[in-house]
Amino acid sequence: MRRRDFMTGLGIAAALPAVSRAQQATPTIGFLSTRSPDEATLHTTAFRSGLEETGYVEGSSIAVEYRWAKGDYGKLPALAAELLSRPIALLVAAGDPAALAAKAGVPKVPLVFLVGGDPVRLGLVTSMNRPGAATGVNFFTGDLSGKRLELLCAMVPSAHVIGLLINPRFGAEAAAQQRLAVTAAAKELGRELVVQEAATEAEIESSFAAFVKAGIAGLIVQNDPFFDSRRSHIVALSSSNGLPGIFHIREYPADGGLMSYGASLSDTYRRLGVYAGKVLRGAKPDDLPVLRPTKFELVINARTAKTLGLAVPQSLQVEADELIE
Repeated sequence: MRRRDFMTGLGIAAALPAVSRAQQATPTIGFLSTRSPDEATLHTTAFRSGLEETGYVEGSSIAVEYRWAKGDYGKLPALAAELLSRPIALLVAAGDPAALAAKAGVPKVPLVFLVGGDPVRLGLVTSMNRPGAATGVNFFTGDLSGKRLELLCAMVPSAHVIGLLINPRFGAEAAAQQRLAVTAAAKELGRELVVQEAATEAEIESSFAAFVKAGIAGLIVQNDPFFDSRRSHIVALSSSNGLPGIFHIREYPADGGLMSYGASLSDTYRRLGVYAGKVLRGAKPDDLPVLRPTKFELVINARTAKTLGLAVPQSLQVEADELIE
């Protein structure tokens, strides 16, 4: 072998470990979501923004493996198992069913979650301040159901029969808690409550038909990723049936729904990305208290109100964080 060939071979051999080290130095996040990728684009972008705040850029210094249940929660255990079988450095789970599936998979990597329910009650953490092996962001939206009913009644004071749409597959406990919260608020406000359950698109259609038959004059939709991923359909049904609805995130009135009350989901996903980045940087989940939103926003679509023949009361105009004209 000539000396030049020998030295070239040594150079290639010396470079290989460096390439291998460089590849290993780029960590991979497993991202498990209850939602659909197209519908969740805005919030996935916010998650990436949070990662960037901690110095991680997807496609450059970080890789992300996405798995989407697309509202079919039965797929989540298999999707979680698939991610956990891969060489990931961290598992992110967005949505209560996704977080529970990830936890049940007994992850050997840190778990960072986003949930709407109480993470202690769900069994994800031991406490909010010292969460243990997992941490994340608690969207804290289910507990606002009673407040949403109050706001809806302020917008539509003549609405004496109210509909509640819930998804039993979101979690029996979560659905039961939401039903109890709205039932208690309805009793206090002297309203009659009609509850319909839906876990498929066909059941959403039949639920709206049942609501119309029952003569409801207002609608509350459970905070549920399955419903969120079909919000355009739900908003369209609300509009075609002339039903004023209140929802938990701004995206509904932005898409033509009447109003929403809750925290910013985009900001929550951003904070999820920040926590994921901190854990990748070496922070222990137990040292990162579960985050909760400190601000809740009331958003009203004034155009939709006008279409429904409703005048936005002065009190709600003052209280609203955003009026979509």
